[in-house]
Amino acid sequence: MLWKSLEFTNEVGQKVKVTEIPVLEDDSTYHFMVAGKLQIFLTKIMRETTPKAYYSFREYLKSVLKWPVYCQIVQKDEMKSNV
Repeated sequence: MLWKSLEFTNEVGQKVKVTEIPVLEDDSTYHFMVAGKLQIFLTKIMRETTPKAYYSFREYLKSVLKWPVYCQIVQKDEMKSNV
């Protein structure tokens, strides 16, 4: 599983970093759902009056998704050797 992070400045000028965002293929079943959850999460962060400097999207997904769905999204694919 590949993970990415996002760093931006809010309206006040404070740097905010969101980490552990899963990278899914475009044809993945959960691609649209994760993109929507990320948009909701970022909107929630922007509305906070005093946001933290660091957020984990993975922890947010744990709290809003059903456990079997979460496990399927963050499953670890084994890398095949180049031999």
